Amino acid sequence: MAKKTARKTASRGTSKTAGKKKTARRANAAFMAPVTPSDKLTPVVGSKPIPRTEVTKRLWAYIKKNKLQDQTNNRMIKADATLKPVFGGKAQVNMFEMTKLVNKHLS
Repeated sequence: MAKKTARKTASRGTSKTAGKKKTARRANAAFMAPVTPSDKLTPVVGSKPIPRTEVTKRLWAYIKKNKLQDQTNNRMIKADATLKPVFGGKAQVNMFEMTKLVNKHLS
């Protein structure tokens, strides 16, 4: 029995994936497809069709520029007059709910 455990530990050191090269990570085509923002979202991200990832970047830039994150709980986003129609009339939403609400305004 001692010989079997010795063989197992010796074979564990070699890896089958050691010889394989890593490929460069590619962006998902679904995220890079241009989407058109609704009329309610255009004041924040613009009216031209842009990728979904760019919509998120511009939305967060707007939130940080206007200091709309709650100071005590950074996950909560306060809605100003521009974002309130996008958030469905809610005064405050969490960041996960925000992405769900924004997706409704993309086509």
